[in-house]
Amino acid sequence: MINGMPYDQFLLRIPVILLALTIHEVAHGWAALRLGDPTARNEGRLTLNPLPHLDLLGTIMLMTGLFGWAKPVPVNPYNLRNPKRDLMLVSLAGPASNIIQAILFGLIIRICVTIDPALLRTVLSGHLLTLLMLAFLINSGLAFFNLLPIYPLDGSKILAWFLPDKYVGPYMRATGYALPVIFGLVIIGYLTGHRILSAILGPIFEPFMFLMQLITFGDGRAVF
Repeated sequence: MINGMPYDQFLLRIPVILLALTIHEVAHGWAALRLGDPTARNEGRLTLNPLPHLDLLGTIMLMTGLFGWAKPVPVNPYNLRNPKRDLMLVSLAGPASNIIQAILFGLIIRICVTIDPALLRTVLSGHLLTLLMLAFLINSGLAFFNLLPIYPLDGSKILAWFLPDKYVGPYMRATGYALPVIFGLVIIGYLTGHRILSAILGPIFEPFMFLMQLITFGDGRAVF
C-alpha cells in the first residue's frame, strides 16, 4: 500500500497521469499557436514526450490524489491577435482536453455496459477496467483543479476575461496567495493523515463530478 492505495493502482496511475498532463499542455500550446503565438512550439513544448511537461509537486499530488498540475506552457500574450480573449481560449484548452479525455474513457465503459454488462467482468476485468476508471477520474480531477479561479491556474485567466481591465491585476495578485496555502494544506494533510484539501474542495468537486458522470454515463451515479 502507498498512502492507502494498492501498489497495482498506484502503478496504473503513471501512464494515465503522463497522458493526461501531456495532452493538457500540448492543448495549451496548440491553441496558442493557432491564435498567433509560436512560443510553445519554439521552446519544444508541442511534444507528446511527457518529460518536458512534468512539474514535480503537481505530479506527486496527482499520484496520490485527483488534484495536480503540469509545468505551464510558455505563452506570450503580445503575440496573440486578441490578447485578453485569446489568453482565455488558450487557458481553456487545457482543462477542455481533460474533460474530453475523461468522457472518452468513460464512454468506453458505458458502451461495454450497454452491449453486455458481463463484458466488464470479462474483457474489461482486472487492471484494464481499473485503468479506464482512473483515466476518467484523474482527467476529471485535473480539469476541475485547473479550472479553479486561482492564479496561476487556468481558471484565473479564464475568469480574467470577464473582468474589467483595471481589476485583472489586483485579482491575480490577490489569488496568487492561494496556491501556497494549498501547498501548506497538502503537507499538513500528509503529516496528519487527514485530507484537508479534499474536504475543503469536496463541496464544489462533488457537483462537478456528478455533472461529468451525468454527461458520460447518463446518470449522476458512476457505473463503477
